[in-house]
Amino acid sequence: MKSFGGPVLFLDRSDINTDEIIPAKYLTEVKKDALKPYLLEDLSLTGFDPNGSWRGKCKVVVTRANFGCGSSREHAPWALEVNDITAVIAENYARIFRQNMFNGGMLAIELSKETICDIFTLALMGDVNCDIDVPEKKLTFSWNGGKKEYTFTIAEFDEALVKSGGWVEFADSRY
Repeated sequence: MKSFGGPVLFLDRSDINTDEIIPAKYLTEVKKDALKPYLLEDLSLTGFDPNGSWRGKCKVVVTRANFGCGSSREHAPWALEVNDITAVIAENYARIFRQNMFNGGMLAIELSKETICDIFTLALMGDVNCDIDVPEKKLTFSWNGGKKEYTFTIAEFDEALVKSGGWVEFADSRY
């Protein structure tokens, strides 16, 4: 199983849609790597720079509710994947986006609104890292001089997909 976690990118907004994750004009790309430079290109969020220092560094996204809403497309999770983002932590997701994350071997972790609000207070601490222990279902956020832990749940089948590396690898190992 691959490792999950790393530096955190905080996107403090609900309803970030798939067009903001990867603009529709790039959906003709046939290779995942071709999507890499366009991740979050059209995200409307005060102070956010799509080409900022987070690019190539952050491995975990923390955001608000309804992440991945809008048009259903595999390209949105693919764009996260090719940018080495292994997990998104949010209050909830659009159903198809959420399943596409697990199908690609990535984590779509759902936490309560109160917990997400608590995690967003950590954004004030500067650089924040999140270690994710899938078997223990534990998130450990750390920053210069501090640490905070949370637990999460994941359905057994979704966990099996993640541990296998995604749907294709899961199916290959069983059929």
